Amino acid sequence: MSTLTVPTAEQALGPVTAAAAAAAGVLPAPTALVAGTPAPGGPDAAAGFAGAVVADLHLPGAPRIAVLVGADLVDALAASPLGGLDLAAATQPALDAAAAALGTGCGAAREVATELVGSDVAGPATAVPLLGGGVPCGALLVPDAVIATAGALAPGVASAAPEEAIALPASRGIEMLYGVDLEVAVELGRTRMTVRELLALSPGDVLELDRAAGGPADLLVNGRLIARGEVVIVDEDFGLRITEIVDDSAAG
Repeated sequence: MSTLTVPTAEQALGPVTAAAAAAAGVLPAPTALVAGTPAPGGPDAAAGFAGAVVADLHLPGAPRIAVLVGADLVDALAASPLGGLDLAAATQPALDAAAAALGTGCGAAREVATELVGSDVAGPATAVPLLGGGVPCGALLVPDAVIATAGALAPGVASAAPEEAIALPASRGIEMLYGVDLEVAVELGRTRMTVRELLALSPGDVLELDRAAGGPADLLVNGRLIARGEVVIVDEDFGLRITEIVDDSAAG
């Protein structure tokens, strides 16, 4: 006669613990992070945190998970010498890692007000603190409905213990942002056009730019000018040889 095995509380929370451990391994922080003890994520789950980012999971109904972060990360992003950086971009790897540990993927991260996290992550949820030196530096918030159905995990992931979170080297200030992805673009020049001129464009037309032939191209990071250089060919691809680093006064 078969018997029904009821999972223990620890086993039931295995997926969310594994997801938090995965997020802890890639979330920028002033010190190495580990997953703490899961707890019910009530209306005050975001209390004490300075920023929040949510993303839709690739599951029926597109349930959302959230990453909460402390003031250290928010302040470091705002004070970056590259200009204000995007919290959503900085936390996207953590959301992707958490989603993968839950056996799925997630969409683009988007920043929300901390007081709105409870309504964005609909229904009962579980919060796992992300601890650095025993102090909460962030948290992962996962709907309980997702945890209950997170069966498509990679082998061994569900049983990951909080202390198995990937360790990051201790860092301070700008060093905690070293892993943040940035959008880098090279601009040859600009021009202005009316709507009529824009709609009249056709293949073969030539646009005159505000840059002399052979002049330097601009290197933009998240839309901010940081350097200039000359365009070169690397194998069969374009490249940029840096000739000048632009200081803040010139960039403005």
